[in-house]
Amino acid sequence: MSAALLLVLGAGLGFGTGLGSRCALDRGQDPLPSPTTGGGGIGLWDDSPPGRRDATREAIERGLAWLARDLESSATGNASLGDPRFNAPVGVTALSALAFMAGGTTPRRGPYRQVLCRELDYLLDRVTPEGEEDAGYVHASEDRQSRMHGHGLAVLAFTQAYSLSPSSPRGRRLEAAIRLGIRRIEAAQGGGGGWYYEPQPYELTEGSVTVCLLWALRGARNAGFVVDRGVIDRALAYVGRLQEEDGGFIYGPQEPRSSIALTAACLSTLHALGVYDGPQIDDGYAYLARGLTARELAHSADTPGGASPFPFYERWYLAQTYWQHRDERIFRRWASTEWPRILREQLADGSWPDIRSGPDDTRVENRFGSAYATAVNVLVLSVPEGLLPAYQR
Repeated sequence: MSAALLLVLGAGLGFGTGLGSRCALDRGQDPLPSPTTGGGGIGLWDDSPPGRRDATREAIERGLAWLARDLESSATGNASLGDPRFNAPVGVTALSALAFMAGGTTPRRGPYRQVLCRELDYLLDRVTPEGEEDAGYVHASEDRQSRMHGHGLAVLAFTQAYSLSPSSPRGRRLEAAIRLGIRRIEAAQGGGGGWYYEPQPYELTEGSVTVCLLWALRGARNAGFVVDRGVIDRALAYVGRLQEEDGGFIYGPQEPRSSIALTAACLSTLHALGVYDGPQIDDGYAYLARGLTARELAHSADTPGGASPFPFYERWYLAQTYWQHRDERIFRRWASTEWPRILREQLADGSWPDIRSGPDDTRVENRFGSAYATAVNVLVLSVPEGLLPAYQR
């Protein structure tokens, strides 16, 4: 694993300081990748029937159009939310911004550039300035849920936007926010190598937060920023310790419960950092296969959320995990059943409802809201296009 890391984490480039001020809509133009061939992807099922490609692209466009309409009703620039007890404006807005970029819009080009820039500005306005406590932390006072998880998603969104449009006034502001965001992540790492929901080192650690922050660091490194190699080494060792004998990954020492969702998240992170082979990877894939097969046999097709308490989180990381697998047939086999389910769940207005499975297969609705569900499903459907830099193999 260390050898892989030495390959992945080469020396980055240093960048300037200062967050700068809000800028007007960037007016330059970037090359806009083709929505059928992408930037390193295989396109939308290049060797599959045209009907499937067309249906996927139509679903993506309808989802993006709904997200754009959703933001029009926002007075502050954040995506709409669900149950107030689970308010996560930073995390949901970052996911929405990532969805627009995955669909082909950049901060300087594309049909939704104004919407994307408004979301990016919302996130940039919530970066804790240098010199203050927890400098670099992307946080909203009304965000009761996402905290460092939301910070990781926001920094990931910043890195993707910067990669697509670096040479602009907004690009310079993104640059500074990424630099500060990296420092906050590095400073908040716990002694065991993982992270928790707080922006400082904490006695507890949690696997899903750790995975999200590692994806942010990977995005930053790929965009040319310096990332502390020791931080990554410690985090990868921590992720490795989360795996149990059956191949599944647990949420943390304080919650030794494995799941399909977290196992997919951990495998996708290992792949993103250059780890593709070995018993750890094989055991993780075997766990996913057993778990998904058992779920299909035990539950009907109309079970809320596909019988998952985290259907969107799980689906996004499964898509990335299987997409990064060396054998492309693994992704296609999973997508052949998951794609029709996603398309079937989309509503007439283009959105997806936030429906998940609760205890005893009860129906839980609107925990994080339709913007969350729609953004994640657009991100999943966009994986084969490869337009988002993080999706490129």
